[in-house]
Amino acid sequence: MAKQPKTTLGVLVGTRGFFPTHLAHTGRKVLLDVLKEEGFATVCLSAKEATGGAVESLADARACADLFRANREAIDGIVVTLPNFGDEKAVANTLRFAGLDVPVLVHAWPDDAKRMDLENRRDAFCGKLSVCCNLDQYGIPFSLTDLHTVDPASESFRADVRRFGATCRVVRGLKGARVGAVGARTGPFNTVRYSEKLLEVAGISVETLDLSEVLGRAAALTPNDRALAAKLRAIRGYTDTSAVTDASLDRMARFALVLDRWIAEMGLSGTAIQCWTALEEHYGIVPCAVMSMMSEALKPSACEVDVTGLVGMLALRYATESPAAIVDWNNNYGDDPDRCVLFHCSNLPKSLFAEHRMEVQEIIAQSVGPDNASGSIVGRLAAGAFTYCRVDTDDIEGEIRAYVGEGALTDDPLDTFGGRGVAHIPDLQDLLAFICRMGFEHHVAIALGEVAGAIEDAFETYFGWETYNHAG
Repeated sequence: MAKQPKTTLGVLVGTRGFFPTHLAHTGRKVLLDVLKEEGFATVCLSAKEATGGAVESLADARACADLFRANREAIDGIVVTLPNFGDEKAVANTLRFAGLDVPVLVHAWPDDAKRMDLENRRDAFCGKLSVCCNLDQYGIPFSLTDLHTVDPASESFRADVRRFGATCRVVRGLKGARVGAVGARTGPFNTVRYSEKLLEVAGISVETLDLSEVLGRAAALTPNDRALAAKLRAIRGYTDTSAVTDASLDRMARFALVLDRWIAEMGLSGTAIQCWTALEEHYGIVPCAVMSMMSEALKPSACEVDVTGLVGMLALRYATESPAAIVDWNNNYGDDPDRCVLFHCSNLPKSLFAEHRMEVQEIIAQSVGPDNASGSIVGRLAAGAFTYCRVDTDDIEGEIRAYVGEGALTDDPLDTFGGRGVAHIPDLQDLLAFICRMGFEHHVAIALGEVAGAIEDAFETYFGWETYNHAG
């Protein structure tokens, strides 16, 4: 998995003349230090610019906006911090002048009840209300900290800014995203119907490639192609392939190389691929291993041309900065109402497994034979906290909607095949009833980590998608 670049935040320090200016100066330094400790890169006026690096006047607002615009390509989001009351117009004007269209977090410093004299009283509690009122009037969406006022050095604020960083990455990653749909939707899978037009309005473009083109290009590759040899080595090095024939591995390498080249040519963030059972019948592999490798490399790949499932995978991939998978809500787990079995054939990225290997896909092999069904990555999901996410285009209402939530992958006993795990989710029956009543798909994207709040904020605040958070 490739190392990810630092998330970069623009920092706007608000101040107001008849409130203690020294609080803005010291507050600026403390906040920048905290953001650095949390792994963020920052863009902020220097202490020698504007009002000691803070923004108060129209001229300050223009100077800060110019700085932000000059770093447009780097800035993922903006933190507005109010060490004192702040000037609400200066804050709103800065954001309008900059025109970055990125997430904004509004933060206010708390007062010390023992230091409420003229030299030390902040009044940021009140100033935050004024700033948010102005942002609302200007039509600028924004995020909030959990506490109305909070010390930047506290764990509460650090959690706020980590969540906000994830929100910023989701917004940047999905706005202007380009995804690939390989092959036609499998006939029986009405479940994964979606609207390209609704996604396009949201800034997500879908490029298509017929499966016959992929297979034709794969067949045309010559055995002495160095890239083909390298891809075959990568597949053999990815997991234990001892149960799979050399001929099947060669077909996988060809399929993977064609997809890699198309993804690079089209500038794609991820793919959704036709499988059941065209690939098995006409090419002699399951694509699971190839898809697993792409997801592991942070280029998520979803089954059965499930493009909106892929969007959920992308959101998780950006929020967690780690691989995402797509699974089925598949089985009850005994009589425990808050546990279920998550399953896929599987194309899960290997970093989600406790152990893994490549085998024949047992379900498909029953109809096409084991010689045509090699390439499934099987194993047990590792125990730990996880987030799930589902995105759907509601064509009848003309809108995109989603749900998110958090749970735990457990080490409860489970003797079955494929890529599998047991999930514990509080009030699972309520969640399942919601999925059924709202007509959501049986596929759900998952990733390790707890980022439901960040994704909900990204979807609701910055895309306008109605999002149910089962964790909140």
